[in-house]
Amino acid sequence: QVQLAESGGGSVEAGGSLRLSCAFSGFTSATHCMGWFHQGPGKEREGVAIIESAGPDYADSVKGRFTISQDSANLYLQMRNLKPEDSGIYYCAARLSHTCFLSVPAWFNYWGQGTQVTVSS
Repeated sequence: QVQLAESGGGSVEAGGSLRLSCAFSGFTSATHCMGWFHQGPGKEREGVAIIESAGPDYADSVKGRFTISQDSANLYLQMRNLKPEDSGIYYCAARLSHTCFLSVPAWFNYWGQGTQVTVSS
């Protein structure tokens, strides 16, 4: 049974850092690509960072600030220099493929429940 569970969200002042975690089970990262997606208030869910066969990819808005990584059972998102516009719900997701795209969240098959991030100015 595929399961994803995010944690690590919270409230932080602008310029601060958070580390999000996503514990996964029921598959291995060797057979799935994985990613983090963000949904701000009143906005669509958008890709933040993914790991697939070609390596990591990041949204332009987070390049240089966020780092995605993984181990055998967890996906991580290290978030630095947070900005108010980073606020929202962060979801981890997995797709049964070695190839996926940051811009196509619909291709991801499995999703966690999300974790809230609030960045105050």
